[in-house]
Amino acid sequence: MTSIVLKLIKEIDRLWEPVYPYLTMQIQDIYKGQGGNILEIGPFCGVIFHLQRQAIGSSFLIATFPQGMGGFFREEATRLKLEDKVNIMETDSYLSGIKENTINLAIFRGALFFPSLFHVEFSAIYRALKVNGVALIGGGFGRFTPPEVIQDIGERSRDLNLRIGKVEIGTDTIWQSIKASNVKGNFEVISKGGLWVKMEK
Repeated sequence: MTSIVLKLIKEIDRLWEPVYPYLTMQIQDIYKGQGGNILEIGPFCGVIFHLQRQAIGSSFLIATFPQGMGGFFREEATRLKLEDKVNIMETDSYLSGIKENTINLAIFRGALFFPSLFHVEFSAIYRALKVNGVALIGGGFGRFTPPEVIQDIGERSRDLNLRIGKVEIGTDTIWQSIKASNVKGNFEVISKGGLWVKMEK
């Protein structure tokens, strides 16, 4: 990944800070537990900091890729005074280094829309989940983000996403990807507040 793309990703992660509390509400609506191991995946992370502050989970890990994002999230954790609460590791789309059956909740934002950066490995996420664990994979502002928050960042967010390489996909493409993964979990595609895949083990 070029340094320019890394810079754009870092900008969009910070741009979305006002959205994270509202995305936390949607995640909490899906993830009924209050404890457990929480994992945020990929380059588009940040909502995990709000999950920690809301005590939605008992351990918190960012597994970031492509290479070069780890230092940024360590800086973010320090800036938010959460360096002792949220662990950061660099990995890959196969979640190398994440043990099997250890995660209660996995969040992978931007997962479906940036094929030039990475591919979504549903099987890797499924492997990491505990039995009855849940993953939220996809993107969007979420159901609870107020229109004024979206309006404030929407134009800049669209521009950054396109420059990073975002593509538009539909539900048919998502179901094809799920079928091709041969993962036997329970899947639901959610189109309210974006386009998300809910996966349960």
